[in-house]
Amino acid sequence: MGQSVSTSKSTGGAQCPVDHNSLKPASCPVDHNSLKTSSQTPAQCPVDHQNKSPSSSSSSTQKPAECPVDHSSLNQMPTLSQQPSPNQTITLPTARTESSILRDGSTKWDYPSPQQFYNALVRKGWETPEEHIETMVEIHNFLNEQAWQEVLKWEKRATDNTADVQLARFKGRPGELSPKARFWLLAGWLFPSRFNTEPPFDRHDWIVRRPGSGEEVRYVIDYYSAPPEPDGSPVFSLDVRPALDSFASMKERIALATEEVWADFRETKSS
Repeated sequence: MGQSVSTSKSTGGAQCPVDHNSLKPASCPVDHNSLKTSSQTPAQCPVDHQNKSPSSSSSSTQKPAECPVDHSSLNQMPTLSQQPSPNQTITLPTARTESSILRDGSTKWDYPSPQQFYNALVRKGWETPEEHIETMVEIHNFLNEQAWQEVLKWEKRATDNTADVQLARFKGRPGELSPKARFWLLAGWLFPSRFNTEPPFDRHDWIVRRPGSGEEVRYVIDYYSAPPEPDGSPVFSLDVRPALDSFASMKERIALATEEVWADFRETKSS
């Protein structure tokens, strides 16, 4: 949280729900030996590492890295078919997992089912082994659960009661770099040995509602991939922060950045 990249390590030891020991990394576009997060941020897509950047001149079937579910408008969740896609060879589950994220006062958001997720991949032209779709859905859900925990950390700074905080709506903006992402890319261009030189693989804008006051706050989430662990395990990181839409949001970001600087200074001084 804050001016540095937020990671799930700070969420109380959250662990990935996927059992990666039985998977075969050689045949899957994701290295599923384990799922971790880090504050380092070279960008790669956690879903399909074979796709090249949008500027690539290779085959048109290769797509830029982004979330396969289309959140291109603030329409909450798009309607995704539960019917098998043409040429699909195995049956995929159609049950949807309920998230921990409140949608309104009585319901929570549901994640897409494996069948819906696969249909979204097919619609975007991504070739993905059907047998790994369920694992990919779990990774997708895991990352968004961690993003919500980071949002709640920010909300605790503004309100005493975060139990009723709601995700009112959201929008995927994979092709749009946030100002902060642009700043870090510029830093990487100027000082490539110290900063990341790749953009985030995805971006979401989440509109959070505080029921007590009715206030709505926009959060920006940049999704990054980091260098894998020595054993080949993939590493992801999230940069979650309130957008600079209001004086209150600017004040919170400045306050947290100041706290972090002083904490680093005191740690350095004591050591």
